[in-house]
Amino acid sequence: MKDSIIIVSGGMDSVTLLYDYKDRIAIGVSFDYGSNHNAKEIPFARWHCEQLGIEHITIDLAFMPKYFKSSLLEGADAIPEGHYADENMKSTVVPFRNGIMLSIAAGIAESRGLKYVMMANHGGDHTIYPDCRPEFVEAMSEATKAGTFPGIEILAPYTDITKADIAMRGKALGIDYSKTWSCYKGGDVHCGKCGTCMERKEALRDAGIADTTIYE
Repeated sequence: MKDSIIIVSGGMDSVTLLYDYKDRIAIGVSFDYGSNHNAKEIPFARWHCEQLGIEHITIDLAFMPKYFKSSLLEGADAIPEGHYADENMKSTVVPFRNGIMLSIAAGIAESRGLKYVMMANHGGDHTIYPDCRPEFVEAMSEATKAGTFPGIEILAPYTDITKADIAMRGKALGIDYSKTWSCYKGGDVHCGKCGTCMERKEALRDAGIADTTIYE
């Protein structure tokens, strides 16, 4: 039964969730919020939705770079290098990004007669990103339930697992991760040095997947 909308960026996590729950997903929605890497990610999100016969829409959030502070919105040179555990990676937080996206997706879900909004946050996100933590997901789901007639709920099935766990799930599903994008710098190829690139390398390695990503 098609009862869900998914926020799909075009990265490894959301693409895996897309395939994992394809039988329930009616719509994939991507958000162009002016980040360095949106132009690289979103075509992959669209491509995977097309492969599965799932409607895909892109919503323009062009106002965000004007009013929000984040290195993701300031060009490739502003992106720090190093692992996610490093303190400097906090600069990549786009304040309440997931809250904004989930709110819009919940409105679309109600308008389309759907019951759930899916997001692909995972356990490795929790330290850096407040709007990926379990308590946020639970609170946001309570808000969307209370604020919509059908009681829209947020589903985040990867909240308590690692990116390597997600990659292993993707391996079982036969996902081609070469058709996903991770790098926050958004260049022609992955930089190999920013937090998302390092996390991508580690997840693919731990899942036993050959990394065909082209790095600088």
